[in-house]
Amino acid sequence: MKNAKSSVKNRPQKTQKKSTLKRILHYVGRYPFALTGCFLFAILSVAANLLVPVFLGDAIDCIVDKGRVEWETLSRLFINVGVAVAVSALAQFLLSLCNNRISCNVVRDMRRDAFHKLGNLPLQYIDTHSHGDTVSRVVADADQFADGLLMGFTQLFTGVMTILGTLVFMLLTNWKIGLVVVGMTPLSLLVARFVATHSHKFFKEQTATRGEQTAFAEEAIGGLKTTIAFAHEDENEEKYNEINGRLEKASLKAIFYSSLTNPSTRVINNVIYALVALIGAFAVVGSGTFTVGSLTKFLSYTNQYTKPFNEVSGVITELKSAFACADRIFELIDQIEEVSDKDNKALDGVEGNVALTDVDFSYDKQKPLLKDLNLQVRPGQRIAIVGRTGSGKTTLINLLMRFYDVDGGAVTVEGEDVRHITRRSLRQNYGMVLQETWLKNGTVCENLKMGKPDATDEEMIEAAKAAHAHSFIKRMEKGYDTLLSDGGALSEGQKQLLCITRIMLAKPPMLILDEATSSIDTRTELKISDAFNKLMEGRTSFVVAHRLSTIIHSDCILVMKDGRVVEQGAHTELLAQNGEYAALYNGQFA
Repeated sequence: MKNAKSSVKNRPQKTQKKSTLKRILHYVGRYPFALTGCFLFAILSVAANLLVPVFLGDAIDCIVDKGRVEWETLSRLFINVGVAVAVSALAQFLLSLCNNRISCNVVRDMRRDAFHKLGNLPLQYIDTHSHGDTVSRVVADADQFADGLLMGFTQLFTGVMTILGTLVFMLLTNWKIGLVVVGMTPLSLLVARFVATHSHKFFKEQTATRGEQTAFAEEAIGGLKTTIAFAHEDENEEKYNEINGRLEKASLKAIFYSSLTNPSTRVINNVIYALVALIGAFAVVGSGTFTVGSLTKFLSYTNQYTKPFNEVSGVITELKSAFACADRIFELIDQIEEVSDKDNKALDGVEGNVALTDVDFSYDKQKPLLKDLNLQVRPGQRIAIVGRTGSGKTTLINLLMRFYDVDGGAVTVEGEDVRHITRRSLRQNYGMVLQETWLKNGTVCENLKMGKPDATDEEMIEAAKAAHAHSFIKRMEKGYDTLLSDGGALSEGQKQLLCITRIMLAKPPMLILDEATSSIDTRTELKISDAFNKLMEGRTSFVVAHRLSTIIHSDCILVMKDGRVVEQGAHTELLAQNGEYAALYNGQFA
């Protein structure tokens, strides 16, 4: 499987963490009202919770003396406790609403930026990175990050404020015992830091392996028919089990280290609690000023003070996992985009003059593919491109559409270098039908009108009839309003007919047909050829074909071999030369 390459993987880890945190805070900072609400409601909730021990401690002092119970004071204190609990519950509810809003909006923004990046990445990235891993970053990693961020905002605010609030109350109640509690606090922090530091690398490994697993599952499901046809089920299962095993090990290590946080800090917190109870008991016995009620308050505050350390430690662990997921999302967002063409001019008035001048190109700079390629195409010419597999036919199409930029030389349309033309205007002037069909989730009508949204239904039906797709569309359950999901139950040939209809409806000034009739039966292909002949009249057309019978009437046939045009001319001329084309033709019709 191809693993995604990070543009930031060479940075020092600490720098990367700081950068990730800074970027997350930038996203969070877009919602100042919700963030302010989090702070205010957290303060209100903590303040209400901190008042409860005060009321309960005073209540205990009201009943501690033998035969003396202050019922009136007790009633008032219990009412105060009820009000404080109600205020705390309401504040927690409002805090959750604000936290949910921040988390959902932040993840929405990150997903939107990641998806926007996908639309602006060079085709080379899509060709060299696993689709499943990319999907995992946008979907699974974003979900994992959302869970960690929500937990962080929910518990981090209240936890930190509870620690600060209880610390103030303890120092005011008895500063000596309060200092004992504060002195023991670093132990919890050191344990939490140790665990969090060691768990981060395992969470990072876990998210990367999960992306690899998603990528393999997506590949296996997409090619299930091929897998079954070649009886490759056992090998796929073995490969999946191997990836799943690595994910299990990484997950167990991450969970094991993260699960150490809570029990470790609880042990320390229990020691602190017992120590405070012992010192407080001696203070009650030896001092008349420190009452049983005061000790009860202090123990309650000690419990509230130490409890957030468990929660905050758990939050830190969860945030480590969330940061690992955020790193993967930011790696995608940080990928280098295509060179901007916003300052380029739009292509208009296209007649079909196309030229390639001294073009050099290679996918791998160590392995040259196209070398000194020259081609001059006049308006309305029909250019056929033939050659053995790997000769550079599809690469030539990629350069014409500017999916890739040339390494040397130039591709021009109407005398303008395509690198000085906006990609959108260039591609709008090309109509493209590929051997590999693509239909989006939507109705038949939506798929057909993709290239010409303002087309009328009459124009659409006329194009479908010309492409011989109208008859099978009408037999579908809802005709042109039938919903297609990944092509639905259509055959490959029917899908290709829909793609051909789409291009016939758009009627662009230039055409690229890359094995456009490869999945269609011979009889239908003959009918489609007539429709294509009419469509190509007056339009510059580039036709890539392996079946040479479909291109014998082309104005010019380019024969490619090892990245060069070794022969060019009409069908009869090339046969007379008895060269590469003649060998290909005779190989099919001998």
